[in-house]
Amino acid sequence: MKVDDILNGRKRRPTHPGALLREDLLPALQLTQEEFAQRLGVSRRTVNEIVNERRPISVDMAIRLGKLIGDGPGIWLRMQLAVDVWDAWQEHKDAYKRLKPIAKAA
Repeated sequence: MKVDDILNGRKRRPTHPGALLREDLLPALQLTQEEFAQRLGVSRRTVNEIVNERRPISVDMAIRLGKLIGDGPGIWLRMQLAVDVWDAWQEHKDAYKRLKPIAKAA
């Protein structure tokens, strides 16, 4: 996923990785947030804040998720990056549009 793909013409925020956990993964695994937290080695509160999209996926959490689920940390980090870039763009869009590339040296 390219940054430009996130910004150009996108009308809605990319899916937060916590939504994937909440809507798809935890039900498929038939795990409660508490059970999932225990398996990850984190608090239930941490998992709850992630699945309710109040906490981002950190590098540490991406590694934990990748090891536990077996898909590696990359997918979790890319999903979080897409959300972070979109959020920053929404917050600072006007300032970013005023930025001009530095001319290349001859």
